[in-house]
Amino acid sequence: MMRRALFPLVPLYVAAVTAKNAAYDHGWAHPHKLRWPVISVGNISVGGSGKTPLVISLAKLFTQHKIHVDVLSRGYGRSSQAVERVDPAGSAERFGDEPLLIAQSAQVPVYVGASRYDAGHLAESEQSSIGVHLLDDGFQHRKLEQDVNIAVVHSRDLRESLLPSGRLREPLSALRRASILVLREEDAELENQLVQRGIEKPTWWITRSLTVPPEMGRVLAFCGIARPEDFFQSLRREQIETVATQAFRDHHRYSERDMQQLITKARANSAQAFLTTEKDWVRLTPTQRESLSAVAPLNIARLEAVLQNEAAAWSELERLLPAVFPRSL
Repeated sequence: MMRRALFPLVPLYVAAVTAKNAAYDHGWAHPHKLRWPVISVGNISVGGSGKTPLVISLAKLFTQHKIHVDVLSRGYGRSSQAVERVDPAGSAERFGDEPLLIAQSAQVPVYVGASRYDAGHLAESEQSSIGVHLLDDGFQHRKLEQDVNIAVVHSRDLRESLLPSGRLREPLSALRRASILVLREEDAELENQLVQRGIEKPTWWITRSLTVPPEMGRVLAFCGIARPEDFFQSLRREQIETVATQAFRDHHRYSERDMQQLITKARANSAQAFLTTEKDWVRLTPTQRESLSAVAPLNIARLEAVLQNEAAAWSELERLLPAVFPRSL
């Protein structure tokens, strides 16, 4: 019902998006350029496409090749307005859940700021040799010049409508702006469907794997992510005995009331463990983790995105960045 009520506003949203893109496409607006190359990882829908695991995977790939890499992020939902480097031991409230998770998992410098250009300047000032910036969630961030534009596509993108009545930030045709498309192995039919719509780009395939602790027993699973049902379904596929679930809004900041709700639900369902995502784990305060752990063990489900052909992906990056990303780096 809410989607139908908002549908009349879609043309206004389309007009605003079209005007912004036209300004950059025709040179009426000019993006800021950083000294180092920028590789954007983004999508055309709101949340839940798997950008964060891919950013982590790419950061590790650059590190393996001994090329300095950092991540630039807005830091959605953070309390601070400062442009700063993320402290891996810090809080999600200060830095944002995704930047904090990337800093902890990829073990590379992560910089946050409403201006990704300012964040990039700070990154370059702290490193003497040349490096590469990974721009997290950057497909729509046209204020910053991007050397490579990677778009993660979810099968649901083809069935969604535009904001504010749907989840699409841009129409499917915007994917023509991408340098590379990233598809999940379970969406094998998606490549042909995109080609039929005139969207034909180099494509990387990723395999996503969920790692959970063994022998947890009866589990209460909870999360505050864009597509909670995807998480719960993945647990069922892994044959985790999920006796209860609890979904919160995306990027939810947990309260003591939430902890009591989870504890009450766990006891009512005789749950033997709590299970949540990495992004939710970093948003929980130490006190909140302790309160849950006092009732039942608190476990983390870790989602990893693995490029099926890393060597081909690396060659593609070298091809796209011949001047700023030479093989001799």
